[in-house]
Amino acid sequence: MSEAIEVYEVEGRTFAPSAAFVAQANTADRSFYEEADADYEAFWARQARELLTWDKDFTQTLDWQLPFAKWFNDGQLNVTANCLDRHVAAGKGDKIAYMWEGEPGDSKTMTYAELLTEVSKFANVLKGLGLQKGDIVAIYMPMILELPIAMLACARIGVAHSVIFGGFSADAIIDRCDDAEAKLVITADGGYRKGSAAALKPTVDEALKRGAPSVQNVIVANRCDLNPDMQAGRDHWWHELMAEASADCPAEPMDAEQLLYLLYTSGTTSKPKGIMHTSGGYLTQTAFTHKYVFDIKPDTDIYWCAADIGWVTGHSYIVYAPLANCVTSVMYEGTPDTPHKARLWEIVEKYKVTQLYTAPTAIRMFMKWGTQEPQKHDLSSLRVLGTVGEPINPEAWMWYHEHIGGTERPIVDTWWQTETGGHMITPLPGVTTTKPGSACHAIPGVFAELVDDEGKPVEAGGGYLTITRPWPSMLRGIWGDEQRYKDTYWSRFEGRYFAGDGAKLDEDGYLWLLGRVDDVMNISGHRISTTEVESALVDHPAVAEAAVVGATDELTGQAIIGYVILRGTHEASKELGDEIREHVGVKLGKIARPKAVIIVPDLPKTRSGKIMRRLLRDVADGRELGDTTTLADPSVVAEIAAGAASGDED
Repeated sequence: MSEAIEVYEVEGRTFAPSAAFVAQANTADRSFYEEADADYEAFWARQARELLTWDKDFTQTLDWQLPFAKWFNDGQLNVTANCLDRHVAAGKGDKIAYMWEGEPGDSKTMTYAELLTEVSKFANVLKGLGLQKGDIVAIYMPMILELPIAMLACARIGVAHSVIFGGFSADAIIDRCDDAEAKLVITADGGYRKGSAAALKPTVDEALKRGAPSVQNVIVANRCDLNPDMQAGRDHWWHELMAEASADCPAEPMDAEQLLYLLYTSGTTSKPKGIMHTSGGYLTQTAFTHKYVFDIKPDTDIYWCAADIGWVTGHSYIVYAPLANCVTSVMYEGTPDTPHKARLWEIVEKYKVTQLYTAPTAIRMFMKWGTQEPQKHDLSSLRVLGTVGEPINPEAWMWYHEHIGGTERPIVDTWWQTETGGHMITPLPGVTTTKPGSACHAIPGVFAELVDDEGKPVEAGGGYLTITRPWPSMLRGIWGDEQRYKDTYWSRFEGRYFAGDGAKLDEDGYLWLLGRVDDVMNISGHRISTTEVESALVDHPAVAEAAVVGATDELTGQAIIGYVILRGTHEASKELGDEIREHVGVKLGKIARPKAVIIVPDLPKTRSGKIMRRLLRDVADGRELGDTTTLADPSVVAEIAAGAASGDED
């Protein structure tokens, strides 16, 4: 039987941690849960003091003025000092911080002492360009070591960074730089992806030609020798600035609530939201979850989060938490299928990776490729497997368990969001008996509850996932828009945080995440707003109106399907559908390009003019159509279904 259709019996199966794993686990009983349930503020205060080094100890753990939280507010620390200086001072400067692998096969290592030197020099570069505490810079880079160096240098001097995923378009750069009033863009000439050099600097140039007037300087790292245009007075080569920079840049104590970074995420409107994360609480929860969810042994482990730093997973679990815990990390530039489909397993074997943290989309892709790829490599170094970004289907969980974990390694299926900063719901590998496809339970010190439409708690069955108490790494708001923060996360259910995910609770009290319940799609673990894509579709001169839905996709979880009505004399054709689809890719980046664009004569609307996207999802998923009695013209949806069935799509 081919692996692509391998069938697993998962109903009712559970997997307890092995006795051998429990014997060595960082935590192997329920004492954390009991401590946090008794006094969660005291629990988090203890974690903050044990895991981090404070320049000034805090006297108040939590200031909670719903919906605004301040954690450890009168304490002071420096995030970079916690990630680097204290380890070097403790004699661990020769320990490797990153083992970096480029997609073409080049590689390098960087020790904690070397990383501290580079970060200090780049912090002085930033100062030399006039950056000071409270400023914001944008970072648009590939997965090269200069990226964490830039982030840590910002943190060292109190400059907040806003990392923009390297696959995003010029419009995305403009939106984010304008909203944050970024003074500087840090980029690279390009990066390697799928076997070739992909230019980045020209996208920055286009953005700055059309907008982002607050940007005064651009720093360019040379990765691919692409020889980009450099504008005199504005553009500076990374290596030239670093050659002149001093490595003397002491870490300045920062308030615990000092803004660490902005990270923009899609919302239900077309304008991305600048999620604000601060220093003390964020680093406490990410360091805690990294240590205990992955059972980290800093002296021996080789940890690999196979994500991109452009997303929150990379911020928290490639940069800040692993360095705070003084672990050695693998960092990889490229894709898992370049130059061959065993590249991921080749890297696990090469570096003797002990923890692998990846997305269900990737696991389903590996399943499709077959077991022969991982079988070519020695994966015996692995101790803990993790998943992130979207709910994992039980079949993919079982494949991961059997073919990568050898049926012995615990799997930690983690639920969290850009807004939460760190893990919220996940097994603890030495404690939790897992169920394939379930994220299991909230971590100690986090309180999750399902509610119904009226906001009443649900004891079993489906509901809306809410958080009932503040947590240290929670977002501190939406940049520049306090009301939007309240409306987006705190208005649906009084006194509860709700960010749009549904879940169910089984008879054993296990949580099963069901994905989004709003107009945000989850594409390969990346959140993309239907409104953003619809705006990009309508931006094409041939399109009069558009509706976008997320259809079920075996590989990516959801796939973007766009339905468009053409303007005037434009005629439907496959070529025009392709052109419209590519237009979205140019406007928003390839990650937001629809899988299909279906040209339709009309859209299903209620008598009040509201588009019934539920029916379009039914069409996209090939389901029987639901109730159409509220439509102004019920025949429209039948026409759309007939057109889709006949293959009238990209």
